[in-house]
Amino acid sequence: MTMVAALSLLPISHLRPSSRFCTQKNAGGRGGFRVLAVFGDGEGSGSDKKHTWGEIFDVEVPRPRVQPLKGKFLDVNQALEVARMDIQYCDWRARQDVLSIMLLHEKVVEVLNPLARDFKSIGTVKKELAELQEDLEQAHRQVHISEARVAAALDKLAYMESLHLKILSKVIAFSKDLKDDTMIPIDCFEEPWVIFRGKDGNPGCVQNTCAHRACPLHLGSVNEGRIQCPYHGWEYSTDGKCEKMPSTRMLNVRIRSLPCFEHEGMIWIWPGSAPPTDTLPSLQPPTGFMIHAEIVMELPVEHGLLLDNLLDLAHAPFTHTTTFAKGWNVPSLVKFLTPASGLQGYWDPYPIDMEFRPPCIVLSTIGISKPGKLEGRSTRQCSTHLHQLHVCLPSSRQKTRLLYRMSLDFAPLLKHIPFMHILWRHFAEKVLNEDLRLVIGQQDRMINGANVWNLPVSYDKLDFTSEDKKAVMV
Repeated sequence: MTMVAALSLLPISHLRPSSRFCTQKNAGGRGGFRVLAVFGDGEGSGSDKKHTWGEIFDVEVPRPRVQPLKGKFLDVNQALEVARMDIQYCDWRARQDVLSIMLLHEKVVEVLNPLARDFKSIGTVKKELAELQEDLEQAHRQVHISEARVAAALDKLAYMESLHLKILSKVIAFSKDLKDDTMIPIDCFEEPWVIFRGKDGNPGCVQNTCAHRACPLHLGSVNEGRIQCPYHGWEYSTDGKCEKMPSTRMLNVRIRSLPCFEHEGMIWIWPGSAPPTDTLPSLQPPTGFMIHAEIVMELPVEHGLLLDNLLDLAHAPFTHTTTFAKGWNVPSLVKFLTPASGLQGYWDPYPIDMEFRPPCIVLSTIGISKPGKLEGRSTRQCSTHLHQLHVCLPSSRQKTRLLYRMSLDFAPLLKHIPFMHILWRHFAEKVLNEDLRLVIGQQDRMINGANVWNLPVSYDKLDFTSEDKKAVMV
């Protein structure tokens, strides 16, 4: 493949009209070539004629347009913009690498030109070749740096792609709570929705507002797999289409709907423009655990503060003194260790493994000997365990829909005791109320301008690492 053919494969984006082409070595930079333009057409026809491929290299440097981002947290759109700029920079850098090598190749040909050698001494030619050898080595090193940058950019994009489904998909209900003739109204990001089962038994999610007079649909009923408005009886299918209008001629009416899925005993929504192509992540408890309780609560607190609370165990001996942490000793040092990643690890000295899954899920496994009592310093030292799932769905700025699931790897008979779920709910609410009175107080202060992240210490590590529950760290 010729050099020109190879160049034709380079992506051409963000091009500016070509002006005068020239090159400048080490202009304003450290080593290598900083490309400003290209002289000549490569065919010996004079320096005033442009290369036909010259505009490929006349591309604006994208990096100066990126705002300083190090150490800051970005929302998803900002993170995607940064990733896009990274790709543009890699594109620009690759063009400069190719051009540098081309220019050096031309200089080598020029130095070794038989006609030019007749006018130069052997020492001069040797010196020029030595300088070119040094430049070629520098260009070679730059190519390796560019390769590493491209690999890093691709890794970042792959990671963001893997998070894409997790970030947008939301668990909104447990399957057992949605019967064929029931509805579940929810708020998600300050928008009202309602879920119900269609004719095929699959769940659907539509806006909780009738297209006619804006009546809340959840006040109505489910009729043959359609949700019926209680005001004038208009009926909507799970895709939002109005299929029945009593007392009037049929109009073409549709309300908003969201892709809705049922997966492993949970109902998910996808607030995107089209159904996802990836597989929904599994939230099943580990092997050997049996689900004992699934509880849904509506809480008057911002979901980020609730997540921070769930990810913090250092507060337990001081906050949960009447429930699970009753009698816990206060250790001299509490640490959260992250052998796998910044989003998962284990506590020391508590036998608790914990994981945060963006944007709003917390998983934990606790080693226990009997209710409320810890055993050992790690989960591996414990024979029995409690596994917990917390999904903190942001309903509004000051409201969270909490889905809680509790699983045990012991005492399977407890699941079959009548009314046991009532006892579990009572205990869960009691633990949560110990937290809520504090977190609601935090929220009040935060609304009035207080900083809830003052003076971070070592046991805040998981909380700070988990900030991509609200954003993606770049």
